[in-house]
Amino acid sequence: MTAYELLVSGLQQIIPAVSPQAVDKLLRYSDLLLEKNKVMNLTAVTDPCEVVTRHFLDCAALAPYIKEGQSVLDVGTGAGLPGLPLAILCPSAQFTLLDAQRKRIDFLNEVVEELELANVMPVHARAEEFAALHRASFDLAVSRAVADLRVLCELTLPMVKVGGAFYAMKAADCMDEVGSAANAFSVLGASAAELLRYTVPHDGVERVLVRLQKTAETPDKYPRRFKKIQTDPL
Repeated sequence: MTAYELLVSGLQQIIPAVSPQAVDKLLRYSDLLLEKNKVMNLTAVTDPCEVVTRHFLDCAALAPYIKEGQSVLDVGTGAGLPGLPLAILCPSAQFTLLDAQRKRIDFLNEVVEELELANVMPVHARAEEFAALHRASFDLAVSRAVADLRVLCELTLPMVKVGGAFYAMKAADCMDEVGSAANAFSVLGASAAELLRYTVPHDGVERVLVRLQKTAETPDKYPRRFKKIQTDPL
């Protein structure tokens, strides 16, 4: 199957209706990603079909949980994953793509301009510094394989509104990591983790969405300095 056929077939298993424009934009994003990857380390994947199966169809698993008009923060977005595919698939939601590396944000700005994505704002900042100015600002936060869940939660949950949720995309064998983060969930104002298991279409890999519902305000002292978060996680 071609990358186009894999993408259309895979998305149809996840989302009831996908516009031809969204498919075209995802494939163009793939072209831009692979071209930039020749001069900048953005992904270990170098085949267009694998970009579709390992990246786009995996990220698309989050699309059914994003509602019209919601504000979504992608923490540690890197090459734009999962935020950019989600922004293409969920054009009525607003996405902020956060990363600490300027070169990645410069690339994402190029993609946003090329694809004319009015619902995406790439931001160059460290998460703990961005959080100080954007507490309880987002309906949802998402992150894909960025860091240990205890670290990730302290960086992210302060920016989620009460009533909102944080979705961390993890490997299927993440139970120990989730268990070790139970205290962090409680301290930071989140409910116990809900594990949403899924299989990536055409890839067969089993993955997990760790969903944390924000039930209370995060205490003002969090997030701490990043070095402290790393050396003394909650």
